[in-house]
Amino acid sequence: MKVAKFGGTSLASAEQIEKVFNIVTADSDRRIVVVSAPGKRFPDDIKVTDLLIAYGEALSTGKDALANIKPILNRFEEIANNLKLPSVQVELFINQLNSALEKIEGTNNNLIERIKSLGEDFCAQLIAQYFQSRGVDASYVNPQDAGLLLANSSGYVQVLPEAYSKLKTLAERKDIVIFPGFFGYSTAGEIITFARGGSDITGSILAAAVNADIYENYTDVDSVFVVNPNIVENPLPIEELTFKEMRELSYAGFTVFNEEALMPAYLANIPVNIKNTNNPNAPGTKIVLERDDSINPVIGIASDSGFCSIFVSKYMMNKEIGFGRKLLKILEDENISYEHTPSGIDNLSLIIREKQLSRESEERIRDRVINELHVDDFSIRRDLSLVMIVGEGMRHTIGLASKATKAFATANVNIEMINQGSSEVSMMFGIKQTDEKKAIQALYNEFFLTD
Repeated sequence: MKVAKFGGTSLASAEQIEKVFNIVTADSDRRIVVVSAPGKRFPDDIKVTDLLIAYGEALSTGKDALANIKPILNRFEEIANNLKLPSVQVELFINQLNSALEKIEGTNNNLIERIKSLGEDFCAQLIAQYFQSRGVDASYVNPQDAGLLLANSSGYVQVLPEAYSKLKTLAERKDIVIFPGFFGYSTAGEIITFARGGSDITGSILAAAVNADIYENYTDVDSVFVVNPNIVENPLPIEELTFKEMRELSYAGFTVFNEEALMPAYLANIPVNIKNTNNPNAPGTKIVLERDDSINPVIGIASDSGFCSIFVSKYMMNKEIGFGRKLLKILEDENISYEHTPSGIDNLSLIIREKQLSRESEERIRDRVINELHVDDFSIRRDLSLVMIVGEGMRHTIGLASKATKAFATANVNIEMINQGSSEVSMMFGIKQTDEKKAIQALYNEFFLTD
């Protein structure tokens, strides 16, 4: 059994949905299909989810939201007509969507969540209707009916353990299941949405629940590349990488997956294959539990900007019991989480997302650290980027740090800090944000071209 998830670009138009139909029906093992909301048809287009959010914001602020409904209805109507569905069926579908939007307008309860879910929900209904019109036995399945139970704890959405046993029954169906991604339900029956890109999580959950042989994730590129193609022209593709490597790359800036998307598949040991809807015969990139890392110890390079570092120094810090705890407690009181903690004997840096640190909280932290911890030095450096080289084979390979620092020196990039995770799967470099692109290019030349 295969679970196939299709992203927004794969469903942006009738032409794209026709490709999805051909891919699904070409392999009888593709029995569960997870869909996103229609995405962009062209660069300046607006995603359906963004249209829905604009509608929800207009409602929540008391503005006249009727003007925001029409583009949503027009988008779905255009797709339905171009799929050549019967006009009566199209009219009924659009009326149902309009009714759903107007029904939401009467209540503020869970407003934005309910509105955001409609893109995926009605896209799944439309695709199921199209499959049926082509003579294929396919059915739309609502996440609540299927048992996709979620909990939202402090802004972090998790699937409840009992959901897996409920969703497992989908494997027993004989028809093709068309399932909307991005949202599920609380035990109280309220809609809960994942973060943007959350349809990937839905697909991963279903693949784990039905114990799929593989989870196929269709997008608009032939593979994952070793580096961001917006920075490096025509970078090399990645044929295979591990879940750990993908997790590190996703954290460090790869936009292929939502950070949480792979967890259910990883825990169930379900391999993932990233493929291209526009070129389905391309092998894509496989994500597996283990790979032969002797061939390419460094599998990819990623970067992300918008970081800052809090640096503290105090003589004999290593002898002062509780220093680290007290420092982190100050951040906790400001509701700030940290990303990395490079340290020395008498100094410590905390890497945090810069958006968490307002000028007001910066002053409060400075005053408390100086007055409560009696440090010798305190400073904050903003506008940092984190650049990461990733690969499970790094732990067995000599000289990788030397190659990386050589690449930075060649590009005249100063390294602000270095940190290697205890798992040795990644090595992180903190640099000035203005040097990010040339640092990435230099690392790519060093690790993927010179050899």
